[in-house]
Amino acid sequence: MTAAARIPGALPDPVTVRSAALAERAAAVIPGGVNSPVRAFGSVGGTPRFLVSGSGPYVTDADGREYVDLVASWGPALLGHAHPAVIDAVQAAAARGLGFGASAPDEAELAEEIIARVGGAGSGPGSGSGPLIDRVRLVSTGTEATMTAIRLARGATGRPLLIKFAGHYHGHSDGLLAAAGSGLATLALPGSAGVTPETAAQTLVLPYNDLTALEEAFAAHGDRIAAVIAEAAACNMGVLPPAPGFTRGMIEVAHRHGALVILDEVLTGFRAGPAGYWGIEREGIPAGIAPDLLTFGKVVGGGLPLAAIGGRAELMDLLAPLGPVYQAGTLSGNPVAVAAGLATLRNADAVSYERLGRAAEAVADGASAALAAAGVPHLVQRAGTLFGVLFGEFPEPPRDYADVQRQDLARHRAFFHAMLDGGVNLPPSAFEAWFATAAHDDAAIDRVLAALPAAARAAAAASA
Repeated sequence: MTAAARIPGALPDPVTVRSAALAERAAAVIPGGVNSPVRAFGSVGGTPRFLVSGSGPYVTDADGREYVDLVASWGPALLGHAHPAVIDAVQAAAARGLGFGASAPDEAELAEEIIARVGGAGSGPGSGSGPLIDRVRLVSTGTEATMTAIRLARGATGRPLLIKFAGHYHGHSDGLLAAAGSGLATLALPGSAGVTPETAAQTLVLPYNDLTALEEAFAAHGDRIAAVIAEAAACNMGVLPPAPGFTRGMIEVAHRHGALVILDEVLTGFRAGPAGYWGIEREGIPAGIAPDLLTFGKVVGGGLPLAAIGGRAELMDLLAPLGPVYQAGTLSGNPVAVAAGLATLRNADAVSYERLGRAAEAVADGASAALAAAGVPHLVQRAGTLFGVLFGEFPEPPRDYADVQRQDLARHRAFFHAMLDGGVNLPPSAFEAWFATAAHDDAAIDRVLAALPAAARAAAAASA
């Protein structure tokens, strides 16, 4: 059976016997056999790989097969898997205790590291200019970070409504799953059961990169809109950066109507660049025009469960115990996760970002060249060091979720499995970014480039 011919439920290839057995075992006790839906290979078919170890740019599955990894734990492995400095920090922290339910010294150090990296001038209704972030609250997941930021925005403004953009993913809290991209796009679901109509009605979903639609929403509901939330660059509906001027316009429109702006950098933060994607965007935006709250995850935890919300003191101090907006977490600021995040950020220096950028460019350019040589219509999208491939004809660069949804999923499936057969682990969804790391050296990149021609031919042979 060829890679392109695999279908869900088919007999496993000999090289996936143990992974198939593990999948069967998991399915008996875990819904769908997975603890996060995209891992189920639902949109690509075949046997999900159970990974048992990682080192640098490589991962190894339960069947003993090694892959060049372009998932990188969905972003956190910025330095590569099992980076020695990160492992040493985690082992030292774990030896002191896994958690205490009390404050630990390193929490403030991680907050200071985040503040120093973001820098820049902030703005807000009636606040004047100042630091973009001068307070950080640590939480455990990106979903928790965005949920808290939204609650904080509603508490600060006294308003109920939220604006989000179709295809942007901000976690799985109620009210944010409509047109959310990524996993929902992969599963072809418009939203989620269990979210009440009353909750959904508090979220206005607009097309991305459309300032006219944003203006119209504020004209109709302006005095009831607490905040606009957006990914700094959309990376859960393919990689789709904001159009020139959109981020600035979004901030100006929201602030003109007394609403806040939440910039979601859970995925892009310190991954798209040293200061996240906002660090790239702010170069073209005048000082004083900036988001009010930022959320972070993935890289800030170094691969362990940790996320954060940051903003000006006047907003952040509304959180309990100082203010009336309640948020709490038993494992928030867990010392082992904090140690992993600190070690990752402190070792993500200029040399690391140079290596990361070089690897991302080499793989993206190589994929595009191989697909072009095989006659496969496609488009490579980039946002800093993040990139992805859209399969299909795109006469104009896509601007929103509707554009991205026109891609050719059959070609993606064939390409994905051929790359897997060639020893390259890609995200098992056409709606996800690809992740290189600073550990992707020439040898790892050459292995990716060697696998690309056969994968491109498989995509070319796939029926649209």
